[in-house]
Amino acid sequence: MKIIVDMDRCQDHGQCVFSAPDVFRLNDEGHLEYEETADESLRDAVEEAADVCPLQAITIEG
Repeated sequence: MKIIVDMDRCQDHGQCVFSAPDVFRLNDEGHLEYEETADESLRDAVEEAADVCPLQAITIEG
C-alpha cells in the first residue's frame, strides 16, 4: 500500500506515530517522517493513523 502525507497540512501532532509506529515517527527536530510504502499487514494500523490525524493529512492508496 502507498501512504501519502500532505506535509503542507501536517503539523507534526504525532497522533499517527501512536497508531502505526512501524510506519510513522517523529525525528529529533519533532517533524514527521514516514515510510511511503508499507506491507498490507500494517493496513489496519495505517488506517487508524489516518483516522486519528487531526488535520486529515494522511491518504492511503492501494
